[in-house]
Amino acid sequence: MRLKLSRQSLVPFVVACAMFMQQLDSTVIATALPTIAHSLGETPLRLNVAITCYLLSLAVFIPVSGWTADRFGARRVFSLAIVVFTLGSIGCGVSTSLAALVAARILQGMGGALMVPVGRLVLLRTVPKSDLVRAMSFVSVPALIGPVMGPPLGGLIVTYASWRWIFFINIPAGVLGIVLVNLLVGDLKETGRRPLDLSGFVLTGIGLASLAFGFENVGRGTLPTVAVIALLAVGGACLTIYVRHARRVSHPIIDLALFDIPTYASASVGGFLFRMGLGALPFLLPLMLQVGFGLSALHSGLLTFASAAGAMLMKTSAVKILRTFGFRVVLVGDAIISAGFLFGYSLFRPDTPHFVIFLALLIGGFFRSLQMTSINTLGYADVPANMLSRATSLSSMAQQLSQTAGVATAALLLHMMLIVEGGTSLTAPDFYPVFMAVAMISLSSVPFFFKVAPDAGAEVSGRHATR
Repeated sequence: MRLKLSRQSLVPFVVACAMFMQQLDSTVIATALPTIAHSLGETPLRLNVAITCYLLSLAVFIPVSGWTADRFGARRVFSLAIVVFTLGSIGCGVSTSLAALVAARILQGMGGALMVPVGRLVLLRTVPKSDLVRAMSFVSVPALIGPVMGPPLGGLIVTYASWRWIFFINIPAGVLGIVLVNLLVGDLKETGRRPLDLSGFVLTGIGLASLAFGFENVGRGTLPTVAVIALLAVGGACLTIYVRHARRVSHPIIDLALFDIPTYASASVGGFLFRMGLGALPFLLPLMLQVGFGLSALHSGLLTFASAAGAMLMKTSAVKILRTFGFRVVLVGDAIISAGFLFGYSLFRPDTPHFVIFLALLIGGFFRSLQMTSINTLGYADVPANMLSRATSLSSMAQQLSQTAGVATAALLLHMMLIVEGGTSLTAPDFYPVFMAVAMISLSSVPFFFKVAPDAGAEVSGRHATR
C-alpha cells in the first residue's frame, strides 16, 4: 500500500516536469535568437520561424492527442511523446542550418502537442478525485513559471555557455521522465476504439495553425496586414465548418458535447478569457522592464522570477482554500484579485523600488496560480471517464489558443500606442494602458464563473466534508 501511495504522489511530479519542459521550450529560445542566428549565418528575423513552426506544430497535433491516447494507451503515448520531444531537442542542439533547426522544432512541437494533454490524461486516470486539487496544483505551476523563466534562462545560457545547451538541458529530464513513466504509470488504455475523424483533424489542424500563426504576427509588422487578416479569416472559417462537422459525425476529434457539462463549460469559457490576460504578462512585463525601464535582461529576469516563486508557494495552499470556500467563491474572487494585480502593474514606474515590484509580482503569482489550479480542476470534475481523453485535447487546444491570442492582443495594443503617439520606439508610458486592457480581459471571465453552482466540484474540493 505504501508503494502504491508513493507512486500516486510521484505521478503529478512527473507530469508537471514534462509540462514544464514543453512550456519552457516555447519561450526559452526567444532571447537566444540573435546568438543562434549569428551561429547559423542567418538574420534574427528569419530565425523567428523556429518559434513559429513550433507553435504551429503544437496547434496541428494537439487535437489528435486524445484519440491517440485511447487508441494506443495513455502511458505508451505519453512515454513516446517524451521520446519525440527529447529527440527534437537533440536535433535542435546539433543543428548547423536553419532548415535542420526548423525540422527539429517541428518534431519538438509534435512531442509537446502529445505530452501536455496526454500527461494530464495520465494524471486524471491515476489520481483519485479527492486528491485532484493537490495534483492539479503541481501541474498548473509549469504553465505559469515556464513562460516567465524561459527568456532569462535563455539569456543566461547564451551569455555563459553555448546556445546549444538551451536544448541539451532537456535530455536528462527526458530520459528520467521516460524511465519514471514506465515505472509509475499503469497501462491506461480504453477498451473501446473510436475511429479517427480524419476530416475533423484536417479542419482543426488548418484552423488552429492559421489562427495561431495569424495571432503570432498581429501587431509585429513581420507580415503584411492583409496576410494576417487572411490567416485569421481562414482559421475562423475552418473552425466554423468544423463546428457543423462535429454535430454530424459520431466520433468527432474535438467533442463539443463537452460543453453540455456545466462545470466544463464555465471553466473552459471563463478560463479562456482569464488566460488571455494572463498570457500577455510574460510578453509585456519583460518588455516593459527592459525597453521601458532600461533594465538588463538578467535584472529583469530576476524580478519576473517573483511570479514563478508566488506560483510555487500556492501549491501548498490550494487544497485548504478550495475546501474552505468552494470553487465558485474562489474562481470569482480570485479572478477579481488577479485582474486587480494586472491593473496594478500599470502603476509601475522606472523609479518604483524594485522590492515593491518583486512583492507585487510574488503575491500576484500566488493568486494567478491558484486561479489556474481551480480552473483546471473544476473543468474535469464532472467529465465522465470515457470522455476524459477528449476533454484534455479540447482544453489543451483552448489553452494554447488563448495564450497566443493574449500575446497577440498585447502586441496589437502596443502597436496602436505607437501609431497614436506617432513614435518609433516604445517608452514606459506606452505599456500602462496595455496592462489596464489585459486586466479588463481577465476580469471579463467573472460572469462565466458566476454561473458555477455553489456546490460544484464538491467531491473534488472536499468542501462537502466540512458542512
